[in-house]
Amino acid sequence: MKTSIFLTSLAATLALAAPVLGKSTLETVKARGKVICAASTGTVGFSAPDEKGYWRGLDIETCRAVAAAIFGDRDKADFVPLSGQQRVPALQTGEIDILPRTFTWTLQRDANGLNFTTPNYYEFTGVMMPKALGATKVQEMKGATVCVQTGSTTEVVVADMNNEHQLGLKTVVFESTAALRQAFFSSRCDALITDAAALASIRATEAKNPADYVIFPANNYWDALTPAVRHGDDQWHDIVNWSFQSLIAAELLGITQANIDSFAESKNPRIRRFLGLEPGNGKALGLDDRFAYTIVKQLGNYGEIYERNLGKDSPLKLDRGPNRLFSDGGLMFPLTFQ
Repeated sequence: MKTSIFLTSLAATLALAAPVLGKSTLETVKARGKVICAASTGTVGFSAPDEKGYWRGLDIETCRAVAAAIFGDRDKADFVPLSGQQRVPALQTGEIDILPRTFTWTLQRDANGLNFTTPNYYEFTGVMMPKALGATKVQEMKGATVCVQTGSTTEVVVADMNNEHQLGLKTVVFESTAALRQAFFSSRCDALITDAAALASIRATEAKNPADYVIFPANNYWDALTPAVRHGDDQWHDIVNWSFQSLIAAELLGITQANIDSFAESKNPRIRRFLGLEPGNGKALGLDDRFAYTIVKQLGNYGEIYERNLGKDSPLKLDRGPNRLFSDGGLMFPLTFQ
């Protein structure tokens, strides 16, 4: 019965999602009364429902920032769980408005019907293996069986690992995230490969004893996980981009969810423009001039969102690393609200 109800609800959501012919994405979203975003099929810290069914995570709050900007209400957002193989077609056909689901920015994706906005998480691809197998680096994985998800960049990473180190790796490919993880924890494969933070989430929430597993880099490269929209609607791209930029800019300006109203009398022109006290920015996007204020008032800044979903206030306790602001040695760099 629960499955039937879920499928009915999902079908209704997707039916509402389809863009209206001749209308912009913003017009379609406003007429619908909500923004529809992709979600993972359950990765704590990025996108997963809590015990009450309320979606939480960094990718979820990235989408909710857009809802707050458009409707003044962060909860005017619906989430559609999609596998790695389903997520791109769902965006291209208009079933979803935004794809913020742990999605790596690559050349071929960018060139084939997608536009990327601002990275919301910088990450390396990781490998998780049982400690009992004794591997602590890629070169020690000879002959290992690796679980990977179809439609993800990890298939290419495993092929590159094989070619570079002559490891003789054997891949077992799954479409379903749940099946992938079940296979790994039931020892159907020796290694699980995906974004390192996702592995940390899986280890913390699904392993019987997290200390039994080790995570190490698959290569020396970092990826930019970035929300994507469809080609062909520059206004929508700008709205999604600047909604996320609001989160980074607020942190740099020292503006938090708790103190934002104390800046109402600020004489700093950058802060006044950011908060919409000086008009123009919202109008340029087709939004209320106070859109950035509303986002931060309802969600906080990027640092606050990071800490409650992935950092010190979360079960994962992940260090921010490259996801710190540039001023703290990280890669998060806000653009200018002007």
